[in-house]
This record gives sequence, C-alpha cells and structure tokens, in this order.
Amino acid sequence: MKKVLALLLVLVLAIGMFAACGTDSGNNEETKDTANNATTEGGNDETKPSEENGNNTEGKTLKVGMICIGDENDQGYTYNFYRAKDSVTEKMAAKGVTLDWNIITNIGEDDGCTDACVELAEAGCDVVICNSYGHEPFMLKAAPDYPNVQFIGCTNLNSQFAGLDNCHNAFANIYEGRYVAGVVAGMKIKELIDSGKITADQAKIGYVGAYPFAEVISGFTAFYLGARSIVPEVTMTVKYVSSWSDATAEGNAAQALCDEGCVLISQHSDNTTPATVAQQNGVFHVGYNNDMTGIAPEASLISSRIDWSVYFEYVFDCLVNGETIAKDWTAGMKDGAVVVTELNEAIAAEGTADKIAEVEAGLADGSIHVFQGPWKGEGTAYGADAPDTKEMPADDWFKESDVEGGQTSAPYFYWIIEGITSEN
Repeated sequence: MKKVLALLLVLVLAIGMFAACGTDSGNNEETKDTANNATTEGGNDETKPSEENGNNTEGKTLKVGMICIGDENDQGYTYNFYRAKDSVTEKMAAKGVTLDWNIITNIGEDDGCTDACVELAEAGCDVVICNSYGHEPFMLKAAPDYPNVQFIGCTNLNSQFAGLDNCHNAFANIYEGRYVAGVVAGMKIKELIDSGKITADQAKIGYVGAYPFAEVISGFTAFYLGARSIVPEVTMTVKYVSSWSDATAEGNAAQALCDEGCVLISQHSDNTTPATVAQQNGVFHVGYNNDMTGIAPEASLISSRIDWSVYFEYVFDCLVNGETIAKDWTAGMKDGAVVVTELNEAIAAEGTADKIAEVEAGLADGSIHVFQGPWKGEGTAYGADAPDTKEMPADDWFKESDVEGGQTSAPYFYWIIEGITSEN
C-alpha cells in the first residue's frame, strides 16, 4: 500500500511540474510585476511585465487614463495634452513600450471627475492623469480606493500633501515661456514706438485671464516683465472671464481691451477668439498652448506652451522600471518642458529671433531671472483675510516654483505689481 501511495505522489508531482512549465512556454497568459502593475495586452490575453526583465522595457504596455476638462477641438489647453500624448507615445514606442490610452473628455471640476477616475481605475489603468486644476479634489476622493493606480494632478499642488503614496503633482515652469513671449511682444511694441505709429504712453497691453488665481497672476506678471524689459513704459490691463474655456467671453474681453486702446492682446485662456478679435481690430497678439498664427496670421506673433510629453515620459519610465514617481515635479525651458512656438517672422519686429535665443540662453544659465526686481505689488494669498504688500529690490528675485528650494511646482506668485491693472 505504501508503495502505491508513493507512486501516486510521484505521479502528482510530475503532473504539477509539467503544468508549471507549460504556463511559462512563451504563450503565458499572465505574469506580474508587483513594482509597477503595468499591463501588456497580446491577442485576447493580458500580460504584465515580469520582474525578471529588470529595466528592459521591450514588449511592455502601459494602460494610461487621462481626464480632460475639454477636448482636442478647443485648439488650446486640452489640444496641447493631445499633442503630448502623441509625442510621448512615439517616444515610448522607440523604447519598446506600448501606451494604451483611455481618454475621457469634457469632464468638469465636479464629482463627474471622481466618477471618471473610478471608471478608468476599474478599467485597469496603471496611471490616471487629470489635466485641470479643479479636478484634483475630486481625483483625491477616488485615489484611496485604488492604491495600485497612480493618480496625477497636472497644474495642482495638494496631491503631494494628501498622505497617499499613489498621488502626485506636476507643473512645468511656464512662466519662463511667458517671459520670452513678453519679450517678443515688447520688441513689437518698441518697433511701433520707433516707427512713430504709437507714442510711449500708448504702449498698452491687454490680457485675457481665466481666474485671479496665482497660476494666472504669475503668468501674466512674467509676460509683463518680459515686455517691460524691452519697453520700460509699457502698461497692462487684465480682464478675467471666470472660466478656463469660454470662447465667447474671451472674445468679448479681448474686444473690450481693444476698445480701451490696447495695441497688443495676450491671454491665459483656452480658445483662439482673443487672436481673431485682435486681428479684426488691427492689433497684435501673443497666444498660449497652441500656435495661433494660422488663425490670425496678421496679428499673432508667437505662443508659449508646456510640452507635457517630457513629464509623461518621465512617469512612464518610472512605471515600467519599477521606480518611484516624484511627489512633485517641475522643469523648464532648458529641459524642453516649456517651449515657444515658431515665430511669425512676417510680422515680428526685426531682430526678434536673435533676442529670443539670447533670452532663452540667459534663462538656462541663470543670468536672467523672470521675477527679477525692482518691483512692488499687492495681493491676497489663498485663504488670507487681508492683502499684503511685497517689494523686491533690484538685486533679488522671486523664486517661483522652486521645488528644490522647498516650494511647490504650482505657481504661488499672487501680487499685482505696479504697471498692471487687474479688473474682475
């Protein structure tokens, strides 16, 4: 009897060993990488990268969810994220990594964002990216229930403080691009003055802003300081439209600024209507997020934008290699994370291209600081009861988005400086 039992035991062990070998024969149905939980789809089977691959990314797939406040047809903010998606998909493919994108568009800054996060997490996404500032609190409602899914709040600041290992913030130093675009505007205004088309006291910029948030204030201040570095007499009026994307309101604000005598219009809003209104009124324009020279070739000089593909590539590299994603991330022009679009040479002032190169080099080597003094401003910090005044001497500058210095990537410059009028 004992011999029979022994033979049966040997037979069972042999069958078990044969089955184990069979599941690793190249047609494996599923292997797992507990470090990054990335998934690769092949045929009707789902395969997850094996820890045995180490940093070899060949043949891996990441399922990426993205929640957008608009859609690619806005030709502005969300369109810029679509451009990053296409770019990073190509970059990762060159590394042998396939990106399976799952995008939900036109999601407001409300509980609909929480539902979208849940939907993407339940669909098996390895990472969920929310592209709007106001998405973050709703994203944070969903994130605790999905600890193996990485959640990213773009342009936000609270995920890093939420006490959740799977939540992250990111924002590029767009103020650098806005400063360069401001220099381009200043060159054009100086040309208008030098040619006698306007006088120095008519050097007035109009700016269409979304909200009186630090992000917007930081951006238009950087733009103004860039213009002021060329034309010290320049002034700027800002009109808010209380929306990130309202084409009609943006156009109306731009028209009002033209009616007030602005010779150039810029914007921190998502649509192209400020560009078309500028052209209709015979004034110049500087855009954001997209090259708007095609829609307003006689007005739009240049635009600045964040190239989100730089951050996306960093995140996806971390995921496929089992590395930790930074809680807060930022980068600037020298890293390729902030760019300006092609200069409209047909209408730009002579020497502008050389000036752009000079300023970009100065930002890269630290000889130019965007928020360099002297300036004085007044503003109210988020949550503060009363405004405060800040004065920056000529030999110092404000360290915006200084992550290495202990600040957040999200802008926190909120003072309205002399020379700028901010109208709610």
